[in-house]
Amino acid sequence: MGSEMDEYDMANIMELCNRPQLYDYLKSRMNAVAPNLTALVGELVGARLIAHAGSLMNLAKQAGSTVQILGAEKALFRALKTKHATPKYGLIYHASLVGQAAPKLKGKISRSLAAKAALAIRCDALGDGGQDNSVGLENRLKLEARLRSLKGEELGRSAGSVKGKPKIEVYDKDRKKGAAAGMITPAKTYNPSTDAVLEQTPKSVGEETVEMKTKIDEEAPATEEKKALSLDEKKKKKKSKDVEATEVTNGDADGNKKEKKKAAEAGQTDAVEDGVKKKSKRKRPSELEEEATETESHTSKRKKKNQVKE
Repeated sequence: MGSEMDEYDMANIMELCNRPQLYDYLKSRMNAVAPNLTALVGELVGARLIAHAGSLMNLAKQAGSTVQILGAEKALFRALKTKHATPKYGLIYHASLVGQAAPKLKGKISRSLAAKAALAIRCDALGDGGQDNSVGLENRLKLEARLRSLKGEELGRSAGSVKGKPKIEVYDKDRKKGAAAGMITPAKTYNPSTDAVLEQTPKSVGEETVEMKTKIDEEAPATEEKKALSLDEKKKKKKSKDVEATEVTNGDADGNKKEKKKAAEAGQTDAVEDGVKKKSKRKRPSELEEEATETESHTSKRKKKNQVKE
C-alpha cells in the first residue's frame, strides 16, 4: 500500500484471473509482510484486515476491541444510536478458530482472538526484519487450549458435573463378558398364567346367534308401540295448545268489544251533561230586566250622594 509497483507485482496483477496463482501470491506476500497475523487468522482474513485499515501500520495502531469489530462499523453505529447490543465480531468472524467454536462461544473466542491478533500485528509492523511467526503460533496454541476448555465446561454443564469436567461414560461392547456382567438385568419373559380369561358357556355359536335374533324380534314390537304412543301424546298436546290459543284470542276480542261499548256510552252521557250545563247557563229576559233596573238604581244613588257632598 503506497509503494511503487514492481515487475513481479505487475505480473501477478495481469494474471488475476487464474485463482491458484493468485492464492499462492497472496500466501507468499502475507507470510513475508505479516507472518504472525497469518499464523493466527489466516492469509485471506489477514489481508482483508490490512486492506480495511489501509496499511499494516494503521492496523497496528488499533486496539484489540477495534480489531474485533473491523468491518462491522455500520452495525456498531446503528446499535449505539438505537441503544441495542453492539456487534461481537466483524471480519474476524471468518477466521478458522471462530468457525470451530459453538454459537454460544463465538463471542468469547472472537474477543480473545482479537486481543492476540493486535499483539501479533504490532510484532509484524514494529519488529525487526526477517522475523519468524513464533509469536503467532504460540498465541494460536493458547487459543486452541482455551477453546477446548470452554467446550469442556459446556459439556460438563450439560452432563451435570459440579466442577465443569465432563462425565461421559465410554461405551464398551465387551461389557457382558467382563466382571460387570452381573449389573445387567436379564430380559423378562412373558408369563401366560397372569392373563385373565373370561368364562365361556358350553353353548355353540349357532345357538347364541339364534337367541340373539329371538331377543331382537321380541323387543322390536315393544319399541314400535312406544313410538306410536309417543306420537299420539304429541298430537294431543298440540291440539290442546291450539284450543287454548283460540280461546285466548276469542276472549281478547270479546273484551275489546265490551270496552268499546262502555266508551261509547260514557261519551253519550258526557254530551248530555254538557248540554244541560249550557242550558242552565242561559238566562231568561225577565231576569235580564231585573238586573238592568238594579244597576240603574245603584247609579242614581251614587249621583245623589255626590250632589249632597258638593
